[in-house]
Amino acid sequence: MAMATSSPRPRRLPLIRGYIHLMDAVSRASAYLATAMFIAGVLAICHMVFVRYVLGMSTSWQTEFTIFSVTGAMLMGSAYVLMTGGHVAITLLPDALGGIAKRVMWWIASLFGLTFCAALAYGSWVYVAEAFHGQWTTGTVWNPPLWPALLPVSVGATLLTLQYAAEMLRGED
Repeated sequence: MAMATSSPRPRRLPLIRGYIHLMDAVSRASAYLATAMFIAGVLAICHMVFVRYVLGMSTSWQTEFTIFSVTGAMLMGSAYVLMTGGHVAITLLPDALGGIAKRVMWWIASLFGLTFCAALAYGSWVYVAEAFHGQWTTGTVWNPPLWPALLPVSVGATLLTLQYAAEMLRGED
């Protein structure tokens, strides 16, 4: 009689399964958007190099646009990175302890991560609202409104928080 080599998948309520599935889909979509934002930043740098060094003209918007697009891309893609386990993790101690100690450490770390991400999301939405209502601009030569540049940070932090909740509902693998 052969013994099963893996534990059965835990049964979840349909609502929880649906939430995990939805967040995984949203995280994948946000990764595509993050990719587009990163590529836009790279193209802006290429444009800046061409205009500045080939045409000998000054540039006004490319550096600032690149900073905003690449920073936004980093946070827009963070939920996908969490979902796929692509983040850096130091697991020497939990792996050495194993069993219930490993599970407890995973839950404590997850709760701290969720709390931090939720605080970041809240604070970033407050910042976006202040920038929008205060009609803040960047104060540079280009001087665009600041809130559109901050919006991907808030959306990305919110998606990361929601994906963290999904990962906690999914449980440790």
